[in-house]
Amino acid sequence: MKMADRAAVLQLARLIGVDTHYTDALGETRQVSDDTLSALITGFGLPVDPVSARRQFEEQQRGLLLGLEAAQIVGAEDPLPRLTLRLPVKSRKIVWTCRLEDGGECRGHAVLDGRARKGRMTMPLPAGLPLGYHRLELEAGNISARVTLIIAPDRCYLPAELGTGARSWGLSCQLYGLRSAHNWGIGDFSDLATLARAAGKYGAAVVGINPLHALFAAEPQHVSPYSPSSRSQLAYLYIDVTAVPGFADDDAVHRLMQQEWFGATHWAARSARLIDYGAVTACKRRVLEALFRRFQSRDLGAEGTAKTDLGQEFREFQRGGGQSLADFALFEALHEHHVCQKGQFSWHCWPAPMRNPRLPEVADFAGAHRDRIEFFQYLQWEADRQLGAAAAAGRGAGMPIGLYRDLAVGADPNGAEAWADQELIAPPDALSRGGQNWGLAPVNPLVLRRQGFAPFVASLRANMRHAGMLRIDHVMSLKRLYWIPSGVEAKAGTYVNYPFDDLLRLLALESQRHACAIVGEDLGTVPEGFRETMRSANALSYRIFVFERREDGGFVPPAEYPPLAAASAATHDIATLKGFWLGGDIAWRKRLGLYPDRDALAAEMADRDRDRRLLLDALLREGLLTQDHIGKFLPQSGEPVYSTELRDAVLTYLARSRARLMLVQLEDVISETEQANLPGTTEEHPNWRRHLSRTLEEILGDDDLRGVAGLVGEARRRSARK
Repeated sequence: MKMADRAAVLQLARLIGVDTHYTDALGETRQVSDDTLSALITGFGLPVDPVSARRQFEEQQRGLLLGLEAAQIVGAEDPLPRLTLRLPVKSRKIVWTCRLEDGGECRGHAVLDGRARKGRMTMPLPAGLPLGYHRLELEAGNISARVTLIIAPDRCYLPAELGTGARSWGLSCQLYGLRSAHNWGIGDFSDLATLARAAGKYGAAVVGINPLHALFAAEPQHVSPYSPSSRSQLAYLYIDVTAVPGFADDDAVHRLMQQEWFGATHWAARSARLIDYGAVTACKRRVLEALFRRFQSRDLGAEGTAKTDLGQEFREFQRGGGQSLADFALFEALHEHHVCQKGQFSWHCWPAPMRNPRLPEVADFAGAHRDRIEFFQYLQWEADRQLGAAAAAGRGAGMPIGLYRDLAVGADPNGAEAWADQELIAPPDALSRGGQNWGLAPVNPLVLRRQGFAPFVASLRANMRHAGMLRIDHVMSLKRLYWIPSGVEAKAGTYVNYPFDDLLRLLALESQRHACAIVGEDLGTVPEGFRETMRSANALSYRIFVFERREDGGFVPPAEYPPLAAASAATHDIATLKGFWLGGDIAWRKRLGLYPDRDALAAEMADRDRDRRLLLDALLREGLLTQDHIGKFLPQSGEPVYSTELRDAVLTYLARSRARLMLVQLEDVISETEQANLPGTTEEHPNWRRHLSRTLEEILGDDDLRGVAGLVGEARRRSARK
């Protein structure tokens, strides 16, 4: 590449927010290659030629009416709010009308003064405009423009249970992994309700769960909750089929369940050592289809009408779901058709007319498959009803914050979210996101702005529903995200910058509106100053016990944890307490050949030996263990020994921390060895497929949960009094 061409590429990359160099996790500065920059520029929807790309980008900017983006975000605390805009030639005055979200209206005008340059002016707005999404209409000369004016706060919602001096705690679990006497081989929303009631009874403030995002109904083996088809819809397999209206007295369902194949499949689903998603799907889908047919005949009238209150509730859900629900259900029907007929999992392989949701051929398909599309909407409605009932069960039992939901960082490029908005989602054949190459499609920040941030807001609203708290996975993506061109190794990518200030304001606004507190998962490479900015916005940091270390490697004492934080002993991606102590994660990586050589394995084993001793030292300093325990847990000859005594010491240590929320994994309550997910693996390790070793009834009936709740609750109360 010529020097002039490289200079043009670098200039354009900086202009659109692509880093031309960055500092990696080891502190090394990496220069980004021309090939990577060119690939990312085309991923933004711009031409390959940098000169043409810059021209197109600048034309898009000039094409903004009055120089205003689709959404203008103004701080609610600003005593002198104003917008900077561009007046047309020979115009010196602008007239505006603001139509408020609540139906009110205010008007004004501004005149260009002699200090303005190149027709740009600062237009004042009234102070004290209410929080929300308002419609701003402007006229200057013969040009008019309409934009969304968003008045947003600078801080997220914080309930009293997370306020200054608070010391709350909660349980967390992988919902799919719950076993119970009634479920059909996978944890369901009724199990969640049972757990939430118990958590409230024991004094927990929250129950945290894995992402509930919709996966792929036609491909049940696609099971990662962090690689969903859509983050705005729910995974229907969590529906408790036995709680669906009509189940108990429907003859068709009873006949279906009496068939030999159903009994065998149902038994296989319930008795499987690992979750048998295929068997679970086979049973649930057939019964849900029968119940939908019953619902159609008894509760629904002609298109858009209803016969009963339940039917009316469904119709209102359809209308409230809008285009997002309609697109998702249509995708599900199309995906099912192409997977079943042609084995085509990715919509990128469908016939060309079906790849575009707005083409007439797709509309024709929708018309011909109206009932099937409505079935997928029915699944969303029933999932939402049952999730709401689970949340209500927790609140009714005294759980003050409620459900703690999880929002994944991205969506699968082959799914509904990417199909429905192909301008917003970068194409998978060009890019993926994440330093570990997570295989997720990134959002184009230029298009996100052009769409007035509507997809981001919709995703927040969907996942704050029925929740008192929301965890944002890889929250650094609000500021920057690592993009990787297709076909290259992960280190060949670079960071793409996002409109952080605007996204944080929107997060705060939706948090306040939904009375939903925010936890930002800020593990990994965190930009300088990022945690401080999030803290000033009242977003809790996510602190994992095994990562909280001093410079010498020792564990951070409880008194040094940041107050505005959610602290946990582990996560789904790392070893449980027992797995950490016994080295179960190391054993898995060794078994699967994930270490590059023997030296790497030996180094990690040595590090783990050191960590065990550092952990015992930390517990000794806190008076939670005595010297006599050293030989008990680390005998002179033989392997490390784990017991509930060590578990209780670690959980008490964490409960003494200043973090306002402490989370206890259900896996640690019952001393599970295996973790939910082993990063760097797919089929080699049973990720997202593990059942808990005890049933929910056993967990709630034995002493472990009662004991853990008691000791954690007492330690939290004592910590609050200090």
